[in-house]
Amino acid sequence: MAEPRILVVRLSSLGDLVHTLPAVHALRSAFPAAEMDWLVEARWAPLLAGNPDLSAVVRITSRSWRDVCRTLAQLRRRHYDLAVDFQGLYKSALLAWLAGTKQRFGFAPGCARERGAALFYTRRVVPSARHVVEQNLELAIAAGARAVPYRFPIQIVAEARQRIRQQLAAHGVRDYFVLSPGGGWRSKCWPPERYGELYRRLVALPALTGWRGVVNAGPGEHDLVAAVQRAAGANGPVWFPLELAELVALIAGAKFLVSGDSGPLHLAVALGVPVVGLYGPTDPVRNGPFASTDIVVRKARQEETSYRRGNHYSPTMLAITVEEVVTAVERRLGLRS
Repeated sequence: MAEPRILVVRLSSLGDLVHTLPAVHALRSAFPAAEMDWLVEARWAPLLAGNPDLSAVVRITSRSWRDVCRTLAQLRRRHYDLAVDFQGLYKSALLAWLAGTKQRFGFAPGCARERGAALFYTRRVVPSARHVVEQNLELAIAAGARAVPYRFPIQIVAEARQRIRQQLAAHGVRDYFVLSPGGGWRSKCWPPERYGELYRRLVALPALTGWRGVVNAGPGEHDLVAAVQRAAGANGPVWFPLELAELVALIAGAKFLVSGDSGPLHLAVALGVPVVGLYGPTDPVRNGPFASTDIVVRKARQEETSYRRGNHYSPTMLAITVEEVVTAVERRLGLRS
């Protein structure tokens, strides 16, 4: 019996794409000869380059009506047997439906990010697991996948690795860690001034002698970089612009990463880089580092788990002290028990 043609739908963003990788690997394990394509926003497509679980990566620019029409025509020509929408938005569910797939799997109302998206699915799944990686696997299993060890097949592009080496050498950096103060919405971020103070405390540790920090910032976050560097003082962390493939290479070579609930944090976990995560309004049980060896610093009470998107630093994040983060880094690196 011929294996199905499968369309994976997860358009964005970095952390969410990372969290979907093990579920797609599980689908590939169940259907080793299937044609399986991933529909993704063009800006995030480099993360999937060279993924051995995929037959093709289909790029879309959803803000361009012309590109949406072109991409839908391309998808319809593929005659997919089933689609698995891991995103749970009206946009993603509509794309799976308009692609003409016979079966469409997604999360049930109340579990999908936008409740009405479930109207476009032929099979709706209520996950029982708490972490989003495990929830995605449950959705994949409903579509025919088998439970297999979690795998994050992220490829490091040789050219990107070489460019990072050159940038680090130009700044005189050899051993380094990454500070990532951004995070989409400010209410789940930690202030950049505290990252700067954290940097001063970390490089003063005897075990970290000679190490430097690299600040990662996304588009429109240059003000965060400047604030971190000002607070860090002379010989502070370095910064240079990064494409997505270069971000992967940078994080892959880091000694550790400190960040709030963000894409770079989840990317670091997938790459096996030690992580200290700073959490406030989002629940680390659902969205925290997936590796059990990583450390979360959180002061929020359960009733303060709001997922509320705000433009100001939340009290739950401001409650986290620099001293607590230094201690967490030392514990994660095995410098203290």
